[in-house]
Amino acid sequence: MNSTKHLDDLAQIRNIMERSTKFLSLSAWAAILAGIYALIGAAVAYRIIYYSPIVRYEALKEGPLNPAALPLFLTAAIVFLLALTTGVWLSHKKAQKAGQKLWNRSAIRATINFAIPLAAGGAFVLILYGRGYYDLLAASTLVFYGLALINAGNFTFSDIRKLGIWEVVVGLVAALFPSNGILFWAIGFGVLHLIYGGILYWKYER
Repeated sequence: MNSTKHLDDLAQIRNIMERSTKFLSLSAWAAILAGIYALIGAAVAYRIIYYSPIVRYEALKEGPLNPAALPLFLTAAIVFLLALTTGVWLSHKKAQKAGQKLWNRSAIRATINFAIPLAAGGAFVLILYGRGYYDLLAASTLVFYGLALINAGNFTFSDIRKLGIWEVVVGLVAALFPSNGILFWAIGFGVLHLIYGGILYWKYER
């Protein structure tokens, strides 16, 4: 009896310590919806590049300020904003349901550790774009996003680190096949988010 009680006490202490050091309000549905947004965005980008009567693939190579690139930037921006706002809103609802604050110390640390590699990656991608290395854009976004997830994974669910590792792997493979950038972008940001969102839901929210 005492042994069982001690084990229960240790489990409770571990749970309290984990909640104080890790951001556990991250919503699984946020990852799932981000994957859906990414797949839709990839389909739109593919159509813009290869089938639009206005924007042609060759026109995108004429320079970084070419108006032909505007629809692609808008598509990427919409996908990013949708994923971000959905993630914050759903995580807020999850934290509220658990009687916790969304922006606690662990959430701030996770956000900072996620934002630093992501910001560096964004700057690197813009440099690549400005210099005309368009074939490496998809691979670079995937690799730096994966590194951001690995970095933030120290302060949230361990599954986030695993997702980050897979994002880096997909990004490196995308660098080997640069002509299929949109396909790998869809796999990395779309399919992997759906898979890991499902895993998070099954393990922590069902």
